[in-house]
Amino acid sequence: MSDFDLFKTAEEHEELRAAVRAVAEDKIAPHAAEVDETSSFPQAAHDALVATDFHAPHIAQEYDGAGADALATCIVIEEVARVCASSSLIPAVNKLGTMPLILGASEEVRRRYLPKVASGEAMFSYGLSEREAGSDTASMRTQAVADGDDWILNGQKSWITNAGVSQYYTVLAVTDPGGRRGRNISAFVVHADDEGFTLGEPERKLGIKGSPTRELFFDDVRLPGDRMVGAPGEGLKIALRTLDHTRVTIGAQAVGIAQGALDHAVAYVKERKQFGKAVADFQGVQFMLADMAMKLETARQMVYVAAARSERGDDDLAFFGAAAKCFASDAAMEITTDAVQLLGGAGYVKDFPLERMMRDAKITQIYEGTNQIQRLVMARQLLK
Repeated sequence: MSDFDLFKTAEEHEELRAAVRAVAEDKIAPHAAEVDETSSFPQAAHDALVATDFHAPHIAQEYDGAGADALATCIVIEEVARVCASSSLIPAVNKLGTMPLILGASEEVRRRYLPKVASGEAMFSYGLSEREAGSDTASMRTQAVADGDDWILNGQKSWITNAGVSQYYTVLAVTDPGGRRGRNISAFVVHADDEGFTLGEPERKLGIKGSPTRELFFDDVRLPGDRMVGAPGEGLKIALRTLDHTRVTIGAQAVGIAQGALDHAVAYVKERKQFGKAVADFQGVQFMLADMAMKLETARQMVYVAAARSERGDDDLAFFGAAAKCFASDAAMEITTDAVQLLGGAGYVKDFPLERMMRDAKITQIYEGTNQIQRLVMARQLLK
């Protein structure tokens, strides 16, 4: 491989992009507006993604998965997000929920759950945040108390993506209340049908309305000891390592949303006429489009570089994952806002998808660590 090859995606990645784009435009895009309008889970998108093995492409072949590398997984998420951000959370959150198992679980636990996600039989969500423990995850109050070989789980989790449609949940809980802060937390797999596990009402959100977000409540939920992910006290370490990898996928989602917005804006200004010529002929509009495309391509390259580091497990992944997520989400917010502006009044109404994309873009600056937290992560890496 020459040095120049490092700056382009491999042929198989571009073939994958074309395949995902075809599925997204044919099976997912037609339902995107209705999914947003009705706040309904994108079942048609889910079924199309499962049928094509794009619902959880990151799962290794040894667990009956597609075995996609980190960059390929990002391309899947990017291309789905280009037409429907809510639907892109199916592969993204399946990775988020299962990554703790991939990074820290025993082989027995991996073999119990990963093939079910790979087949499309089950989805996997991730329970870390709480009402009073969002950015400060180590202050969580959810506890699991040992009872013989079992654990009794009590507490709640907030802002859980795809809650109610997932069959499994990776949940973090304090298992040693007197232990050292951050090293007294363990991870468990909770099943949707566990007695004492209930859900709050769906949140009423600004965007990603097709992806249900709900609270999780645990009232004396008995978990067998073999549901623990990793060793006791390793939970938060595994959770934070998970985010190093999955922040890259949120960057990919942001790139996809921004690409969709730019595509629509370009098409519109080429057709729309004012003052006797196409809006695209005005230099002020051309400058806006150039800036939008420049930010988008910068974000894409940052995400792809971070994805390569994720695949290799590089020591500097924490910096690059945070940087890619932070830059791409800020860019997506700017690009979708400018895209709405370019369409004028048409951008502000639901006849066009731009206002939805603008609303969807906002969450990428918030979840999996706010962009303020990303800047702290980056600074800590620099100052080590």
